[in-house]
Amino acid sequence: MTMEPIHIPDLSSEMVFQSSRSSGPGGQNVNKVNSRVELRFDLINSNLLNEQQKTILLRKLASRVTNDGILILASQEDRSQLRNKELVVIRFYEILQQALKPVRKRRATRPTRASVERRIQAKKVRAQRKSSRGKIDF
Repeated sequence: MTMEPIHIPDLSSEMVFQSSRSSGPGGQNVNKVNSRVELRFDLINSNLLNEQQKTILLRKLASRVTNDGILILASQEDRSQLRNKELVVIRFYEILQQALKPVRKRRATRPTRASVERRIQAKKVRAQRKSSRGKIDF
């Protein structure tokens, strides 16, 4: 039973990007170019997500969301600002896809007779090993 992907609308109109200086590789270029890209998305005031989706995202992404309900993601993996923007957008959609994926209910199963017998046998062996460690009476 495969789960079909959840439909997430194009949220690019509600994304706000901010760039800043990146740490890491870049040589002399690193002090001049703003290559780190930060994506901000206002979950609470989004017009493209429905209320149920907002509730799920706020609950599941609580550690990533500010008190104002803004999801902030950043990327500084690449030296190119454009590439970092692409990477952060891809990661944003992956995070939303993962958070909105429904959790499959666990189906209760019973252990097989053989596995129960193996467990009991292992317990007997362990008990025998421990009882043989006792004091020896002469």
